[in-house]
Amino acid sequence: MNVLRNPVTIGFAALGVAIVAAATFAIVPETKQAVILRFENPVTTINQWQPGQVIGRTGAGVIMRIPFIDKIVWVDKRVLDADLDNTLVLSTDQLRLNVDAFARFRIVDPLKAVTSTGSTSATEERVADQLRPLLGNALRNELGKVPFSSLLTPERGKVMDAIQDSLQRNAKQYGVQIVDVRIKHADLPEGSPLESALQSMRTARQQEANTIRAQGQKQAQIVRAEADATAARVYADAFSKDADFYNFYRAMQSYRHTFGADGGPSPEGATTILMSRDNAYLKEFEGRGK
Repeated sequence: MNVLRNPVTIGFAALGVAIVAAATFAIVPETKQAVILRFENPVTTINQWQPGQVIGRTGAGVIMRIPFIDKIVWVDKRVLDADLDNTLVLSTDQLRLNVDAFARFRIVDPLKAVTSTGSTSATEERVADQLRPLLGNALRNELGKVPFSSLLTPERGKVMDAIQDSLQRNAKQYGVQIVDVRIKHADLPEGSPLESALQSMRTARQQEANTIRAQGQKQAQIVRAEADATAARVYADAFSKDADFYNFYRAMQSYRHTFGADGGPSPEGATTILMSRDNAYLKEFEGRGK
């Protein structure tokens, strides 16, 4: 009894109880997923991410485990980043690009993430390390299918979707969901390769402009030919209905142009033409009474 009343004994007992309690109970926060390992073998997962979860009903809170036997591996539940810098990519038009990109991901299967990386600590960093080469491969594969100019157009969004899909197919082995993929920079190397690329782009744009101009000229010729055909048809219809009026109208147009009656300035040094009044060209001035 005296032993039980000894303050030192009581202190050691309280300390032992606290140690056992700390080894038995744990608090799982809302932002963490817990993987329970028993003798280094995964047993269960607590507070695993699920789509549409409501805070307070996720499984977070106080949990129990077998003290000194079970081990908890913490895995972040939030969206994480994996950056990739200075990746060399060859586009389909043979341009060498230095690409900086990043992927945003979430670990949705913490048990797979722990077992696939073989990590019992800093699992998120290990997963990010595994994703970086996969992101590089996805960039090279997808950007190698498109020209560099597509990254400067709305087609860029489709390229990003293709890269994300490609990365997702390979990243699911780590229990990861790819949320987004973005290219921060896609720059041409400095020096002569850059100048060559710019000249190639200028040449391509010039060829495109020439093609558009030629198509416009072709269309203009078609429209002009159709207009001339329509005018000829109208003239033919008019001639067939009243040949005399048609001859009179055409003669008036010729007189107007020849004698400058259309108001246009006479060119300097214009030639003067002398014709007798019974000239066939002036027959319309004789009147209609034939």
